[in-house]
Amino acid sequence: MIEKIWLPGKEASEVLRVDEQSLDFLREMGDLKPGSHWRSSNDPDQFPWNPKAFYLISGCKEVIDNCKDNCAYFDQIAA
Repeated sequence: MIEKIWLPGKEASEVLRVDEQSLDFLREMGDLKPGSHWRSSNDPDQFPWNPKAFYLISGCKEVIDNCKDNCAYFDQIAA
């Protein structure tokens, strides 16, 4: 069932065992793709500036595990 779980940044960071800044960084680097790994909140009170991101746990876990093994910059952001 974890494949279908979308969580906001704080909860996702706890489940994925990375901090929210790491999730933001992976989004900015393009490792986490919109629609596949994250989506913006549809809360109208957050638009158009600074909507919260929700993360697909299964997709993000796969990317994070891969980055831990293969991305030199991940060690710097995870520290």
